[in-house]
Amino acid sequence: MSTLEKMKVLTDSAQYDLCDYVSHNKSSQVNLPGIYEAIGHNGCKIPLFKTLLTNKCKNDCKYCINQSKRDFTRLELSPEELARAFLGYYNRGLVNGLFLSSGISGDVDTTMEKQIETVHLLRNKYGYDDYIHLKIVPGASKDSIKRAMALANRVSINIEAATPSGLAELSSTKDYNRDILKRLSWINSLQNKSTTYPNSTHTTQLIVGANNESDREILSRMEKIYKKTDLKRTYFSAFTPIEQTEFENKQACSTDRTAKLYNADSLLNDYHYSINELVFDEADRLSLDRDPKISAAENMNIFPVEINAAPFIELIRVPGIGVKSAREIISIRKKMPFSNKEQLRKLGVVVDRAEPYIKISGEYQTTFDF
Repeated sequence: MSTLEKMKVLTDSAQYDLCDYVSHNKSSQVNLPGIYEAIGHNGCKIPLFKTLLTNKCKNDCKYCINQSKRDFTRLELSPEELARAFLGYYNRGLVNGLFLSSGISGDVDTTMEKQIETVHLLRNKYGYDDYIHLKIVPGASKDSIKRAMALANRVSINIEAATPSGLAELSSTKDYNRDILKRLSWINSLQNKSTTYPNSTHTTQLIVGANNESDREILSRMEKIYKKTDLKRTYFSAFTPIEQTEFENKQACSTDRTAKLYNADSLLNDYHYSINELVFDEADRLSLDRDPKISAAENMNIFPVEINAAPFIELIRVPGIGVKSAREIISIRKKMPFSNKEQLRKLGVVVDRAEPYIKISGEYQTTFDF
């Protein structure tokens, strides 16, 4: 089988690993396997080459396309083969970076060694110095993690679930605390110590809807991790049933649910909310019909806040005011107080959302009844 034919299989098997950006879509402009257009926060499209080193895997994850019990074509690229294939894309200007993941073929250390060798070839044999995101295999040794971080711009390990019992629903071959959380702690301790890339970051990913974990459980886990580590962000993958897996008849997770989890996760990670400020229903789920920030605001007793006096922590709790605009408000009001909401609009504040929650120079900006 040719390298291209192998890539068609392996890149398709990598589709459930989420990339470095908000979302990803397979490129429609270039009909070649593995090219995905990652969409950044600013809306720009960044083409990445996203693939598995191998879809052979000893794990029995009940949701996964590559789980050990599925009967389908199993393939593996050698590190040299993968490096050359990627560079063929990169040198033609088709992609701007590499996202490399892998099933576990044989043992964990061997798999990590092959991924590291691939990246080492790119960096040291071929002189490639652009973006690489490398997935850390659960259970990887501290030494292999250290060497991976010395070569990659970003690493990530999928925590997959929010609790040990939640992971047990998904797989019998991974230990939540030992194989995942401990490795996440190692990654955090090594960040900016073992890497040649000063802006190196790490992320994680959860499968949502494959087990019975609630939104509160998921977000509570992320709050704990954000407090203990420098985790850049979390990706939420909506469960999709796959044929020939134990979960093939299980209901798919709505992407509306993962969208609300992204919103709420941003409040925890970027806005430093506590889990107790978020609003959940009786089943510990977020509302699918409301913005979590607005739901949280309606339960707070700080509103309306005075734009010309409110501290940063209160400003960022105003719906329609983000972290950047809150900082700009504080900087500007030191020189000249705000007098009208149009001044806020020019800073990017979504005034229609913010109006019920603010005062400007003592004047209410809406007839909202508090």
